[in-house]
Amino acid sequence: MGFRRRRLLTAAAVANTFRPAYGLRPGIPSMFVGWIAAELAPHLLALTALDTVGHVTAAKRAGRPVDGLGTALGLGAAAGFAMIIKQSQDAREEVDAALREGLGADYRTRLDREPTDLDLATPWRQVLMPFRMRDDAVRVARNIAYSDAGRRGLLDVYRPADRPVEGAPVLLQVHGGGWAIGNKDQQGIPLMQHMAARGWVCVSINYRLSPRDAFPAHIIDVKRAIAWIREHIEEYGGDPSFLAITGGSAGGQLAALAATTPNDPAYQPGFEDADTSVDACVPFYGVYDFAGVTGRNARDMRDKFLAPRIVQQTYADAQDVFEQASPILRITPDVPPFLVIHGAHDTLVSVRQARKFVERLREASKKPVVYAELPGTQHAFDVFPSIRSAHVVRAVDRFLHVVLNDADGPRPADAPD
Repeated sequence: MGFRRRRLLTAAAVANTFRPAYGLRPGIPSMFVGWIAAELAPHLLALTALDTVGHVTAAKRAGRPVDGLGTALGLGAAAGFAMIIKQSQDAREEVDAALREGLGADYRTRLDREPTDLDLATPWRQVLMPFRMRDDAVRVARNIAYSDAGRRGLLDVYRPADRPVEGAPVLLQVHGGGWAIGNKDQQGIPLMQHMAARGWVCVSINYRLSPRDAFPAHIIDVKRAIAWIREHIEEYGGDPSFLAITGGSAGGQLAALAATTPNDPAYQPGFEDADTSVDACVPFYGVYDFAGVTGRNARDMRDKFLAPRIVQQTYADAQDVFEQASPILRITPDVPPFLVIHGAHDTLVSVRQARKFVERLREASKKPVVYAELPGTQHAFDVFPSIRSAHVVRAVDRFLHVVLNDADGPRPADAPD
């Protein structure tokens, strides 16, 4: 591929990051390009600069003309990546402002200790090696059965590696993937490693997927995992009296639905007496509206994707199923504290769903509701360590610790960040 074509593709990727394409079909490729360009901006900036400088240097040495258009595209793309990096760094202040708004201006005084500049700094070693998602401070017990669903009924438990834990708060991670793909060791890793290193016990689950299993099999499995945690997590050092839940995309929907439907017997067949309540919920870029009440994007998703592939019934034939699966329609005054996180440039799940969900939460809930809407941010931004995801992970840490301390619950052993 020639220099000009490389630089043209890079410039197009930058343009897509700032002006993505929306809609059910164009939104998918736009999401992938924007996600990679935004979260790997430091790496792509370095490659673009090296390629452009290398072309100019080689052309001058060989006595041939410099490709002016290609060079201009390279310089423009480099400037665009620099702007993206600045925007990613701004996430630190944006999420902190969201925490102050939702938890109170004094929320940091309710932490075990005030975060230091080092705690809040960008972890460049992680960011520059984003696909090395291994942490020697964390050990993982893998493939523990929580149901009889075979491979889809397995979970992993993350704990500190350098010390035994006892009575630690618990975080449950639910992966995304459109209710049809995904695995427990593919998403939420930066957050779980961070929290486990801080002394928490984290649990990541598989669950049954469509089209083999239609909704509500997915949420039933999440509820079954919660019941398993209540019964067995003490064996791994966790305290079942404080359980938070998180997940992204489809996992965000399942996390939010679990939080808004505690002990719902319709989602607990055969284990109706189990306690499936949670103490906090942190959904990332979740789908909160199966029923299509928030607008055209949600209705298109309902009729063109959810109905034929996930619910496997039409909305006309099973309106109650779609409504019951919509966290936005299941809110009560007693829902737990929420931290809702969504990218303003999400082309898969409209940010309108998150805004409407938060609006209804704040109208009804007696507990704190924090909303962090991140400018220029695409779907799946937290899958691997990046500047933006690092700041969001640390904000989630602060949110969960405030909720934990406000509840006077178990406290994790002190650990370095």
